[in-house]
Amino acid sequence: MKLVYKNVDKDGQGTVGLIPEEPEDMWHAYNLISEGDSVRSSTIRKVQSESSTGSSTSSRVRTTLTISVENIDFDTQACVLRLKGRNIEENQYVKMGAYHTLDLELNRKFSLRKQEWDSVSLERIDVACDPSKSADVAAVIMQEGLAFVCLITSSMTLVRAKIDVTIPRKRKGFIQQHEKGLQKFYDNVMQAIIRHIDFDIVKCIIIASPGFVKDQFFEYMIQTAIKTDNKLLLENKSKFVLAHSSSGFKHALKEVLQDPAVTSKMADTKAASEVKALEQFYNTLQTEPAKAFYGKKHVEKACEAQAIETLLISDNLFRCQDVRQRKEYVRLVDTVREMGGEVRIFSSMHISGEQLDQLTGVAAILRFPMPELEEDDSEDELEED
Repeated sequence: MKLVYKNVDKDGQGTVGLIPEEPEDMWHAYNLISEGDSVRSSTIRKVQSESSTGSSTSSRVRTTLTISVENIDFDTQACVLRLKGRNIEENQYVKMGAYHTLDLELNRKFSLRKQEWDSVSLERIDVACDPSKSADVAAVIMQEGLAFVCLITSSMTLVRAKIDVTIPRKRKGFIQQHEKGLQKFYDNVMQAIIRHIDFDIVKCIIIASPGFVKDQFFEYMIQTAIKTDNKLLLENKSKFVLAHSSSGFKHALKEVLQDPAVTSKMADTKAASEVKALEQFYNTLQTEPAKAFYGKKHVEKACEAQAIETLLISDNLFRCQDVRQRKEYVRLVDTVREMGGEVRIFSSMHISGEQLDQLTGVAAILRFPMPELEEDDSEDELEED
């Protein structure tokens, strides 16, 4: 994302001009734009015009509109953001108050005006406009006949390709067909890696599978690269890391990202730090339950006691339509930081973020035990009974 300008006054009101440069920037825009915000961008509008003879013709014209956002729709597969709302500025083609849908496009500037830019929104702009926080980890999760090629960015796990090939079973008289099917599958996966992974940006490519599928595929890929003199794969051979997974489905990525061998290889990426923070929370919950809590009520009480060492919070909570509730979560984030605690905002589009959402979307690791919060739980359960 490119920051064109930022005019935000001391009260938090103002306008920011941005240009999305890659698909992930649409995800950042989705998290920045809320209902009630004003968005200005160029768009195509169908216009009806009447000639002197009375016949009417329609034409498509490009014009710049400012709408007050009422509805936000994000297509995660196509990374397209559609904003629906009423026109709030005079325009020769669109009446004031008329509805229009703006499609935010790559490499096309838009400006966003908010009545209040809170700390979470301003931080999102800093993250989106920092080129060092791009996708630097890729993963191929596979089993015989099925593979997913994913990019693990700072915010999302993006499935870039799904390879599904029927491989004949390895039985007497069909060994040759089995080998041919396997070769076709490996070749498709290799081509998907070449097509979808930018080796200039990606620091680490994880290949994970149950059994020896990953080893056989990696050997096939390197042998094929030597035969075809594919310098791209040969020069980046050291970036590949082989790991075990329980299956070839996307959800198995969570366990792969927790593998110490994999974590050490991608230690400097945000994806790894999020997984590590969540793993630390689960470990604390098992070994010292009085120092790990989830749910808004308990986390807020721990915050009041200045006990939070690490706050884990999902970006889903900042997209809620209830402005009062959003402000409460922003205040929680600001308070924890003021008290010297660490805040990790998880993306709900990332494997670790999906896990956190299952735990209400907010959790905390404490500096010291607070057994009284556990007692609150027991009292609540008794009242319910």
